[in-house]
Amino acid sequence: MLRILITGMSGTGKSTLLAELRRRGRRTLDTDYGGWTRGDGLWDEPRMSEFLATHDDVIISGTVENQGRFYDRFDHVVLLTAPLEVLIARVTTRANNPYGRSTEQQAEIRRYLAEVEPLLRRGADLELDARLPTAALADAVEKLA
Repeated sequence: MLRILITGMSGTGKSTLLAELRRRGRRTLDTDYGGWTRGDGLWDEPRMSEFLATHDDVIISGTVENQGRFYDRFDHVVLLTAPLEVLIARVTTRANNPYGRSTEQQAEIRRYLAEVEPLLRRGADLELDARLPTAALADAVEKLA
């Protein structure tokens, strides 16, 4: 029974990886959907605390400023990474999330890659290249469990 957090920049494929893990029978939670993230972009801390207190076998995805407050409740933090050109190509063509299509949002992604990803890297137990096939990424995450 393990709790795993999958994090990374927009366009790394967190939601796609979570969908594959869910297809394989794993319990998952994508915090981009369902009201887990408040209007200010932070996780709803009381809600997340309650969820983690009652679920000891779950794979969660998300990238928010306050996620570090929860690292001690995860057995593993997995960082998905990809070069900037891959991220931009993915966010401009994906159908499940409109974020990243505007030039302003792409500028944010560039800034986050430079400023936020190094912080995520410091907190991660494992870094995976998001250019790998989704099945290979899922295999790597399942090996942790």
